[in-house]
Amino acid sequence: MADQPRIYSIKDINRYIRMKLESDALLSDVWLRGEISNFTHHSSGHMYFTLKDKDSRLKCIMFASHNQRLPFIPREGAKVMARGNVSVYERDGNYQFYVTAMQPDGIGSLYLAYEQLKSKLETEGLFAESRKRPIPRFPRAIGIITSPTGAAVRDIIITLQRRHPSIPVYVFPVLVQGTQAAPSIVKAIESMNRFGEVDVLIVGRGGGSLEELWAFNEEPVARSIAASQIPVISAVGHETDFTIADFVADLRAATPTAAAELAVPHVAELQQQLARQRQRLEQSLRMMVQGRKEQLQRVRRSPFFVHPRKYLLDQAQRLDRLQERLQHRTLRLTERGKARLERLQSQLAGHHPGEQAAFAAKRLQGDVKRLEQAMVSSLKERRLQLHGAIRQLDALSPLKVMARGYSLVYDEQEKRLIKSIADVQPGDLVRVKVADGQLDCHVWSMKGEDGVESSGE
Repeated sequence: MADQPRIYSIKDINRYIRMKLESDALLSDVWLRGEISNFTHHSSGHMYFTLKDKDSRLKCIMFASHNQRLPFIPREGAKVMARGNVSVYERDGNYQFYVTAMQPDGIGSLYLAYEQLKSKLETEGLFAESRKRPIPRFPRAIGIITSPTGAAVRDIIITLQRRHPSIPVYVFPVLVQGTQAAPSIVKAIESMNRFGEVDVLIVGRGGGSLEELWAFNEEPVARSIAASQIPVISAVGHETDFTIADFVADLRAATPTAAAELAVPHVAELQQQLARQRQRLEQSLRMMVQGRKEQLQRVRRSPFFVHPRKYLLDQAQRLDRLQERLQHRTLRLTERGKARLERLQSQLAGHHPGEQAAFAAKRLQGDVKRLEQAMVSSLKERRLQLHGAIRQLDALSPLKVMARGYSLVYDEQEKRLIKSIADVQPGDLVRVKVADGQLDCHVWSMKGEDGVESSGE
């Protein structure tokens, strides 16, 4: 049986095509040029439109997260350059262009340079909020860097004088467009920093095209704003105009007039705040004084002030009782301390080295005396025992017996004591020991207790 072909679902094919398109190096990041048609800005914020030229058309979508910072408002029939990627909407099987950036056609090179510089400076951290300085709330003087003939400088000065006419304003005239504009702005910022008389700088100009605003997208201008020791408010163009200077500045104003409003507080507002603070302070003081008065009245009506002598006598009695308690307790503590001191002194005396040495010497003398007495008694007892033993030995000594006429009879070899006539035979030689010597005898005959006599013949 032949192998059955694999059957795919429509969804699988659409997904496969989407993966192929999204993995393509060209289609994943591409710039297109065309004319906007069928433009719809949905309530969700997303933009739906078609890009077309004379030969073809392509459906496009730009999500709200990407179109919020567009430098212009797309219109039907506008020619634009769009950047994005091509993919497939799986549900309908339609491929479309997902736009991530868009600009009016004709300024492509400037826009690319703008994006490249913006990415570079952002990577270096020049846009970071952590490096931006706060704008002084009450500046001593304001510095304005802009064209001396434009509407921007007039709007800024009028707004500053209307809001706070007492603050001095210093205008440093510069070129705001053309090839010499950027060096002129950089020189003005550096000069204002050396001047050192202003607390805030307003750098900007009125609205215009991207080419007209380009001086504020130059890298030297951005770096001079970042290096300024004086906080900078950027005021370039209208609310929809965003330049590199806006990102680097410490504060961005939508318009030059808004910059002036951000730079100084309104005198009328300050006066209103001051009046409110004065009112609150007066009210607080009145309430505090009233509270103190009421407190004083309560104190005056208190029994202590009405009958002070009575309370003084009560306090005097209480003081007497406390003194008695203090004396009694002091006495008890003193007696307890003395008793404890005596115990400690007694214990210390018992552990004193001199006392211990004297006690040991006394104890040694007693021990020596008892030892001597014991030795004398033991020696006397042993002497008596010795005399008794000597007397017993002397009484039992054979020599004493022999001294009384007795003798000891041994065989010829003196190895055997002869105690009976049965121990010898007639003719045997015997030795007889007497008290003062020895006799060698020869047995000739023997006679027993029974009277029977025997002889050697």
